[in-house]
Amino acid sequence: MVTLRLVGFEDYGPDCDSMRITAFLDIPGQDNLTPLARLEKYAFSDNVFNRQIIARGLLDVFRDFSNNEEDFLTVMEIVVRLSEDAEPTVRTELMEQIPPIAIFLQESRPKFPTAFFEYLMPIVVRYLTDVNNQVRKAGQEALLILLEQDLVAQSDIENKVCPILLDLSAPDSDDEYKVEAVNIICKMASMLSRTTVEHLLLPRFCELCSDGKLFQVRKICAANFGDICNAVGQEATERLLIPKFFELCSDSVWGMRKACAECFMAVSYTTSPEVRRSKLSPLFISLISDTCRWVRQAAFQSLGPFISTFANPSSAGLYIREDGTLSIRPPAQDVNSNSCQPSSNTTLMSSSANAALSSSEQPMEIKPESSTEDTSAEVHTKLSEDLNKNSWEESSDCCASPGEDVSGLCQGDKTAAGATEGTKESSFPGLSSGLPSAEDVFSTFLYWRPPLPDISQDLELLQFKAEKHNDACSVPCNNCVASNEIKKVLESLQEHIDDPDVQAQVQVLSAALRAAQFDSVGDCDAKKMEESGDDIQNKMILDERVVSDAACNQVQGDTLSSPASQDDISDQSSSSVLKSTDSEEQQRGTSVFLRKEQENNPPFEDDKSKLQDIIPQPLLDQYLSMTDPARAQTVDTEIAKHCAYSLPGVALTLGRQNWHCLKDTYETLASDVQWKVRRTLAFSIHELAVILGDQLTAADLVPIFNGFLKDLDEVRIGVLKHLYDFLKLLHADKRREYLYQLQEFVVTDNSRNWRFRYELAEQLILILELYNPNDVYDYLRHIALTLCSDKVSEVRWISFKLVVAILQKFYANSANALGLNFINELVVRFRHCSKWVGRQAFAFICQAVVEEECMPVDQFVEHLLPSLLSLASDPVPNVRVLLAKALRQTLLEKAYFKSVGNPHLEAAEETILALQSDRDQDVSFFATIKLKQDNMDNITIEKQN
Repeated sequence: MVTLRLVGFEDYGPDCDSMRITAFLDIPGQDNLTPLARLEKYAFSDNVFNRQIIARGLLDVFRDFSNNEEDFLTVMEIVVRLSEDAEPTVRTELMEQIPPIAIFLQESRPKFPTAFFEYLMPIVVRYLTDVNNQVRKAGQEALLILLEQDLVAQSDIENKVCPILLDLSAPDSDDEYKVEAVNIICKMASMLSRTTVEHLLLPRFCELCSDGKLFQVRKICAANFGDICNAVGQEATERLLIPKFFELCSDSVWGMRKACAECFMAVSYTTSPEVRRSKLSPLFISLISDTCRWVRQAAFQSLGPFISTFANPSSAGLYIREDGTLSIRPPAQDVNSNSCQPSSNTTLMSSSANAALSSSEQPMEIKPESSTEDTSAEVHTKLSEDLNKNSWEESSDCCASPGEDVSGLCQGDKTAAGATEGTKESSFPGLSSGLPSAEDVFSTFLYWRPPLPDISQDLELLQFKAEKHNDACSVPCNNCVASNEIKKVLESLQEHIDDPDVQAQVQVLSAALRAAQFDSVGDCDAKKMEESGDDIQNKMILDERVVSDAACNQVQGDTLSSPASQDDISDQSSSSVLKSTDSEEQQRGTSVFLRKEQENNPPFEDDKSKLQDIIPQPLLDQYLSMTDPARAQTVDTEIAKHCAYSLPGVALTLGRQNWHCLKDTYETLASDVQWKVRRTLAFSIHELAVILGDQLTAADLVPIFNGFLKDLDEVRIGVLKHLYDFLKLLHADKRREYLYQLQEFVVTDNSRNWRFRYELAEQLILILELYNPNDVYDYLRHIALTLCSDKVSEVRWISFKLVVAILQKFYANSANALGLNFINELVVRFRHCSKWVGRQAFAFICQAVVEEECMPVDQFVEHLLPSLLSLASDPVPNVRVLLAKALRQTLLEKAYFKSVGNPHLEAAEETILALQSDRDQDVSFFATIKLKQDNMDNITIEKQN
């Protein structure tokens, strides 16, 4: 029997890149067979190793025989026969070659579809039901690759692949086959069309989610639930998949619930905002309060990503570009203007021009006290003027009937007292009206008898008060049911209180109970406050009426005792106004006192500061609780790190208008004892600055940023990597404060941490554009020169680029004097350095200056070129090597030095000639390499001619 060893196959070692596995087919042997016949001989040899080699080298076989159609068909028939080999290893090797063969045939053969669908695709489908586990897995992997490359026709997917998978995943199918089938269904769903998945695979997937026999099947469905939702779209997800998702989230096996928590964000992303808020949010809260610690851990890790699905660019004012960076979208109008301005419902009570408390829904957002006092004072002055004016006019017009004046005055006071709204001009209709009404005509009965008080409005107020009291009594009843249910659950858990998982659930339920009680108490207190405000307002109106009636009676008594003259009427009117003014001052003082009490002692101020309407409040409360130390003990020791990691996404979702909800949490994370938490915040603080804007950044992020600058190197590196991105968001005056602090980055906890200094040099190159040339010269120049003397060569090389960038900054901003001073310092520090490394650095800097053209050529040849050419006599060959590179590869290639008659060209050429004859081979090589290249080009041209 002929084996590969006899035909020289052993000559190809494993390290041979150009090895062809089937090269033995071309070697003539003792059998005198053609390569195709030899292929068939070894493909069906009794030696398993020969068949494996043929299967493994099928791609090379197709490359050799694809040009001839008959040979190609013969090879295809051999492949089909070989796919029926009894040895599983041969079938596995064959299946692994199917995807590359299909790709090759697609690129090289015009009739690829026919050959692939007729010969290769049936093999792939058949191997999905192979008896050997390895062969089936190879077939599944091959199928996924073919689908990913879009090499399988839609008809084959619907008529061949999907029916096989549906049969394997049937309820009566073998358990092992079913697990593999559901796995391949979930993986291929994202590669198929939505119609195919929805009509062929989705019904079976829903059945598998409820499979009560194998929890492995349900776990695979739960782990891939997000991919299926994304494949079928929103409508099918909400109609068919969400109910199944609820079932999986309440599965008795904790692994299913954990898998659901991990894919929650992907599921939420596919649903509508209404379903996300009304259905998924309560479901997620149940996972966070799960009895299993691993489920709670996965839920808290997914909490931030789930909250991010509530993000709305129109409300946040930001959106994410295609490259993943944040960008500010200027809104058409400020969506938060209403929340920042005082309530428009705040009104000035017109009864005696008295200012009362607002009836706004936001009692804390009221007008400033000073403006209220000013308005009241203006109304008092206007009232006195109008009253005196009207009194004089009425006395002069109706002097024969003084009773008319008195009754008109009294009626006017009562009318003004009963008014509730109005302006300074329209609040006193009784005083500003010229003629009395028909009811006000003089009557002896009304003249001699004190008027009866009108209590109709008092009855209405009392009735309204009774209705509000009944409403207040019914408010807590809505929360009583929830509180009682939570109490029952807590009582049932007391038996297992020793279990840490049960303790965690008790903590969550206790928080929910307190929240329910807080809502009940808050509603009652709000109702009571409204009642008390109404009582005060009603009492003020009643008191005003009593004062008005008393004044009216007093005027009538005085009128009956003696005839009233014009002066008497005026004095009496003024006295009535003064009494009303005193009562008003007292009532206004009470109003201001109550307002100050509300401002100093707002109800539940800490809780209200965390309220918002972007996401469901329970989700935000759970997210804020991730910084609680108890969570680290009952959920995850790194829960604070997950909170810090997702905080920018949560902040983007809430928007800068709700930053007050996250401010305390961010400060707590910034002071966390774990440096990993602070490091996470340091790496993302520049993104958070973009979200918050310059004002909030300066107020809340800059202090934390300053703390990170003094932290461990592991934390400082996060700030340093995005130092430019953060500083450019600050105002110029605030940015200038960091000039001196930049020097602190040069000092590290570990001197061996050279990558820290390397990153600093890279950031300084970018930061140069943020400061003016004077600041660069005074502060950044010293840092650059210090880094140029670093012990690590990588730091020095990047620092030389920083030096060149500083020079470019000077000359680009016409700061030639600063540039000249810096050049002189470079010559002293590096050209005349006692160490050869410094002199080598000078040559590199000069070369980089010429390459970047960062300064005028005349300035270069005057101040740097003489010092550069003097390095030709340096005793260290490494310095002369870099000089030769600078002259040959950079300097002499510039147009300035190629011009005829250039006085500096001669000096440069003389230096090059001296270096070409240098005693060191490397120096002479780099000094003449350009010439040798030119000679090689000339030789090539001569040969072509």
